[in-house]
Amino acid sequence: MARNQSALTNWTQYLALRFAAAGLHMFSVDRNLASARGLGSLMYRWDKRHRHRAVHNIALAMPELDRREVHRIAEASMQHFLQLGVEVLYTPRLLQIDNWAERLHVGDIAEPLDLVLSNRPVIMATPHYGNWEVLGYAMAMLGVDLSAVARPIDNPLVNDYVLGVRERKGMKIITKWGASEVMTDVLERGGTLGFIADQNAGDKGMFVPYMGRLASTYKSIGLLAIRYDTPVVCGGARRLGNRFEYIFEVEDVIYPDDWADQPDPLYYLTARYNRAMERMILAHPDQYLWIHRRWRSRPRHEKQGKPMPRGLRTQLESLPWMTDELMNKLEHPPAELR
Repeated sequence: MARNQSALTNWTQYLALRFAAAGLHMFSVDRNLASARGLGSLMYRWDKRHRHRAVHNIALAMPELDRREVHRIAEASMQHFLQLGVEVLYTPRLLQIDNWAERLHVGDIAEPLDLVLSNRPVIMATPHYGNWEVLGYAMAMLGVDLSAVARPIDNPLVNDYVLGVRERKGMKIITKWGASEVMTDVLERGGTLGFIADQNAGDKGMFVPYMGRLASTYKSIGLLAIRYDTPVVCGGARRLGNRFEYIFEVEDVIYPDDWADQPDPLYYLTARYNRAMERMILAHPDQYLWIHRRWRSRPRHEKQGKPMPRGLRTQLESLPWMTDELMNKLEHPPAELR
């Protein structure tokens, strides 16, 4: 659950955010994005803890890269992260129903667009990639009945302010804690339910392949999709250049028929949308939040230094895209992960 903070701390953080937002609006979005990019470079140089985590994650996800390229991606990722913060504050001002096409472009998404505009339930899954905030904001503005699951910010004042930005055009935010009943209501009425789907699910999560390592993943997306016979759309909003300009792309659409005949439908579905997110990220790694602790939780057998259990190995071998090379990586992770 969210941590309790003192009222003084809450108000100090809230007022600092509001003053920062007011200051940003005195300048153009392009100028502020350039400033945020510079601050991202400073973050990369001075924030050793997050720089180390980003470099570590990138090097393990893409071992073929040399040291210089790994550090370039780490710095670009931090620049992108701070630019995202600027864009969240600018989104209500810059994106309107009559001008959204000037900053948001649509890729080959005719099929998934028909799904979310229909009266059938749909689940959308996106990682901490590109601009996940503008993705939901724009969809709601364009008339999609969208509800997004999110963890509340610890500071209730900041949470209410950010919530107001997110919900200004009709997107509904479902508090992560105790959200089960609300999520089922959304799907039962034929709405669209959105998830940031690359969250670490802890020791009790489902461990599926993600960039060459096992990653703990929540079962909720798969369980809801199977229960309500719901397609899962995997996509995101990718930045174009260094302006507030994005393209909406869909990497995969997973239909009930795809998992119906699988030996373990829940494991297949969970692994497949993680695979789709992985492909999106590796194509444009500078737009991923590499400081995110995605691989923090480890399977019990890794922590105990034991061989992979037969049940997990059977699940992995059942995946149609599994290869000997990937299986070997999953069975023999880097020593520092054990």
